[in-house]
Amino acid sequence: MYAEYPYFYRKPFTPVWATSTAEALELMKSAVQGERNDEMFYDALIRMAPDPYQAAIITGIRNDERGHNQMFREMYKDLSGQEIIGVSSEAPENVTSYLAGLQKAFQGELAAVEKYRRIWFGLPYGIYKDTVWGIILDEQKHADKYNNLIIYNMPK
Repeated sequence: MYAEYPYFYRKPFTPVWATSTAEALELMKSAVQGERNDEMFYDALIRMAPDPYQAAIITGIRNDERGHNQMFREMYKDLSGQEIIGVSSEAPENVTSYLAGLQKAFQGELAAVEKYRRIWFGLPYGIYKDTVWGIILDEQKHADKYNNLIIYNMPK
């Protein structure tokens, strides 16, 4: 019914979001900064949480972000031979409302997934690609948790 078309006869395919290794390394540097900024933002959200249960959820997310920061630093050093130095030049965001902070955190996690996907496409197959894939899954899980907290805190 359908003719077989061997894989090796197909023309090369390049995704529209293809990234070079050099671009991936630059994105990794900005990811380190982004993870640090997220950590400080989440500290403010933890202080605003209306109950210990919600504070514990955000604390878990913040702790994951610390781990991501360290993993990106180590991968960058392994791949480039250089360390990421310096601290954020961005001022920490001011959290004025818990619900607005949750919404901002939710959007930030989704934006991180997009950035990290670009990094993933620029890495060689193996442990680095697998590690970034794990970080992407964490960011998606964080977005789900923030979405749940947003719904939980919506005015009734």
